Amino acid sequence: MRTPIIAGNWKMYKTVGEAVDLVKGLLEGLGELRGREMVICPPFTALYAVRPLLVGTSVGLGAQNLYHEREGAYTGEVSPAMLADVGCGYVILGHSERRQYFGETDAGVNRKIGAALAAGLRPIVCVGEVKAERDQGRAEEVVGGQLAGCLDGLGAEQMASVVIAYEPVWAIGTGDTATPDDAQAMHAFIRGRLREQFGPETAEGVRIQYGGSVKPDNVDDLMAQADIDGALVGGASLKAEGFLRIVHFQ
Repeated sequence: MRTPIIAGNWKMYKTVGEAVDLVKGLLEGLGELRGREMVICPPFTALYAVRPLLVGTSVGLGAQNLYHEREGAYTGEVSPAMLADVGCGYVILGHSERRQYFGETDAGVNRKIGAALAAGLRPIVCVGEVKAERDQGRAEEVVGGQLAGCLDGLGAEQMASVVIAYEPVWAIGTGDTATPDDAQAMHAFIRGRLREQFGPETAEGVRIQYGGSVKPDNVDDLMAQADIDGALVGGASLKAEGFLRIVHFQ
């Protein structure tokens, strides 16, 4: 039985003070968290400040990116060891915004996955097609290619620590969401590819999140699908009330 995982990607929002206030609001309203996992991914500048608030709670801490080297003369970058040191357990890798704005490739994401795993971090690996690719009937081809490139060289044991996030790029921040049936179809396709590469036991254990305009009013229908094991939430994770409603999906 896979434990659903709901992760909030705060992107480039929230000062340190604002992040602390949001975490306090989340913890005040969280209540008992059963049968699911919750992770928040603030910007780098807020990680150290929010970590003490999460100690002893059921909320995990994640980062939004890393560099694949342990240390070195890489101005402006943050290493896996630094993230582990500050208390992160997860890291988002290969988000479409990183691919679009910073030229990240599947091969680069693959290096980052290996570095994250070596540091004891659990990667949340993002895949997804743009609108033109879906309209051309190439969504599975694109997502399959991303999976092959990002996961190249990983073994079944390593894959067991990886979370996949399917985020159709056309749905991120647009208000458009894949229908539950469409999302389920792609999640089933992804699990099938994992089955081919890593075997049925590993594939059945890997959690696959849906991301792309997840909101309180659509999360229940999405989470009712057989192969959707959580959500990677963007804008709706920036306010405590809405994010808590998503975390407490029915």
